[in-house]
Amino acid sequence: MRTGRFSSLLITLALVLASLIAVFPIYLAIINSFKTQGEMFASFTALPTSLRLDNYTEAFARLSMMSSLANSITVSVLGIGGILLCASLAGYKLSRTPGRLSQFIFYLFVASMMVPFHSIMIPLTRMAKELNVQGSIYGLSLIYIGLGVNMAIFLYHGFVKGVPRELEESAHIDGCNEWQTYFRIIFPLLLPITVTIAILDFLWIWNDFLLPLLMLTNADSYTLIISTNKLFGEYNTEWSLVLAALVLTAIPVVLIFMFFQRYIMAGITEGAVKG
Repeated sequence: MRTGRFSSLLITLALVLASLIAVFPIYLAIINSFKTQGEMFASFTALPTSLRLDNYTEAFARLSMMSSLANSITVSVLGIGGILLCASLAGYKLSRTPGRLSQFIFYLFVASMMVPFHSIMIPLTRMAKELNVQGSIYGLSLIYIGLGVNMAIFLYHGFVKGVPRELEESAHIDGCNEWQTYFRIIFPLLLPITVTIAILDFLWIWNDFLLPLLMLTNADSYTLIISTNKLFGEYNTEWSLVLAALVLTAIPVVLIFMFFQRYIMAGITEGAVKG
């Protein structure tokens, strides 16, 4: 009995320690975003003498915050919408169509998840330039769809197996065609895994730096993350402004994650286990 309590206490302490380690950099970023450059270099861990908003207002202006925010939202919405539509249809069809061809296509998508982005980075950039989509947020959204469907198909494929086929048979008897059956009967039942995929892809697309850096060549089309990079100078970096900009950039992600976090692990577990 005592051994069990002692083990539970050790686990609790370990989790608390891990949480503090994870939260500490965020705490440092927030408190230093309110300091001047001199205060920050004097003591990185000390609390600010006053809550100045000068860093936030200047970062807001220098980032072209509203324009960059609109670009980030556009890329995220188009990318996630395309991933959900294409992956849900493909995952459903592959799951409901037995045979070696379907199995081969499914495993092909799964295998593509193991290909590191850096190995296709240069060919992807050249292809985007040849297709005249480089520099466009719509072209960037299209690339995100292509890169994101493999994981989504894997999750949808497993989740669809838990949906009874009798529902589709009943819909066909009632006169629904295949498209009506999917969008009216099947897709609403995929809501848990759909929300999970949407959240994970939003975190990925919103925080991604390398792909927008490669694809966006016009400052008017920069996303928030790329706009933040403008604050890093060649010879001098205003770290207080950088931290304020990073806090502003992270706020939407934190709010969405906190609101939908209960769907993430539940959806991944159900989709992976059923697969």
